[in-house]
Amino acid sequence: MPTNACQHFFACASCKAILKPKEGDCCVFCSYADVKCPPKQMESSGREF
Repeated sequence: MPTNACQHFFACASCKAILKPKEGDCCVFCSYADVKCPPKQMESSGREF
């Protein structure tokens, strides 16, 4: 996972589906992962890169 950018699309290696972020999310990690992407984590903690 990139630590300084959002990933807007993800191609599943198993089923070949293309995941896109849900409406209101910045990237696929914010939509489908257990935690938000690193940029959003940094934003919520008040820290910068």
